[in-house]
Amino acid sequence: MLVINYPEPGFRIKKEKGVDWLFDPIRKKWLLLTPEEWVRQNFVQYLIQVKNYPAALIALEKELGLGELKKRFDILVYDRNHQPWMMIECKEMNVKLDETVLQQVLRYNISIPVRFLVITNGNYALGWEKVNNQLQPVSDLPLID
Repeated sequence: MLVINYPEPGFRIKKEKGVDWLFDPIRKKWLLLTPEEWVRQNFVQYLIQVKNYPAALIALEKELGLGELKKRFDILVYDRNHQPWMMIECKEMNVKLDETVLQQVLRYNISIPVRFLVITNGNYALGWEKVNNQLQPVSDLPLID
């Protein structure tokens, strides 16, 4: 399991007609503040503030194709050569990180191959590195290549 020490978030949050919105500095827009979005935004801030990943190398919720299906990954980190490098699947805090969640990110990895895979529900995070087509657990997130 990965130990994630989240930084103080400092999010911009507003309430409109009883609904909470959060400003996403990467996508530069206001988003409905759902439990999954809360996890996604906190994890991104961990990547940027704690692991020093450049924000310019992080993409959020972009569409990918799985055959005829259209899906969206949560977080994709590119390496310094702008190649997909790490994919992170976020779930809300009450979702168990089980085989179903791992299989979801592995399906996405078919369309966008990456070296590192991570699943998180905000409370817990699990990560793997692909080595010779095998998943090897990692105990920390690596520095960007």
